[in-house]
Amino acid sequence: QVQLEESGGGLVQAGGSLRLTCAASGRTFSGYAMGWFRQAPGKEREFVAAITRSGGGTNYGDSVKGRFTISRNNAKMTVYLQMNSLKPEDTAVYYCAATTAYGLEYRPTSYNSWGQGTQVTVSS
Repeated sequence: QVQLEESGGGLVQAGGSLRLTCAASGRTFSGYAMGWFRQAPGKEREFVAAITRSGGGTNYGDSVKGRFTISRNNAKMTVYLQMNSLKPEDTAVYYCAATTAYGLEYRPTSYNSWGQGTQVTVSS
């Protein structure tokens, strides 16, 4: 399995930007499609974005479309989440996840490996 570690979270004002980074370890990173999820207190884990193994395909949750961008660099074994025009409702713990599935999976149960999460707080 691939091991994942997120970084880049923090406190930002509404309208600001953050870039999250997920660093992977393991020899077959390019064999995994990747996803970002988030979970706010008292809420279920929510799909944010997914990217195919090659990076040629992406998918986004409705609440972040047009504001967030997922990308990956297989040579650096890293996946990114660029978050722009942040809103207070984006406040959550953000998780990076990996799946051996071929599609752009939006269900948490489709993912095999998870990072520990990074906190993003957006103040109004």
